[in-house]
Amino acid sequence: MTHTLRGMCTFNLWADDLQAATRWYAELLGMQPYFRSEDVGCGPGYVEFRIGDYQHELGIIDRRFAPPGLATAQGGTVVYWHVDDIAGTLARVLAMGAQLLDGVTERGPGFVTASVTDPFGNVLGLMFNRHYLDVLGGAHGQR
Repeated sequence: MTHTLRGMCTFNLWADDLQAATRWYAELLGMQPYFRSEDVGCGPGYVEFRIGDYQHELGIIDRRFAPPGLATAQGGTVVYWHVDDIAGTLARVLAMGAQLLDGVTERGPGFVTASVTDPFGNVLGLMFNRHYLDVLGGAHGQR
């Protein structure tokens, strides 16, 4: 069987100031990136973190390498990252300089969202998602 979309492998954000964005996300995530393009002789321009229960890749790319049309425009897609404490996480990112895009909103039983624009112009979605926990529990035998 062929699957069209198998799963998220890398999620990229863009920043005019890659060093500032790297510091901001390192503080938010509580870790340093595991990969820096300059460390492998490719020059500055890209860093990558492995985050979450499935070690998804979160990359930050210098905006000068953005595809045409993405250099200044916000995207139309919001990627929601599961968080256990949406109110606490939202308060933290706002205190770190993010701007509120959409406040805490109940979407149905077990589904609560919020979103912000990070200091670099990227939309960051936050979500408490009961299905995420169900899948995580099935995959890892935990909840």
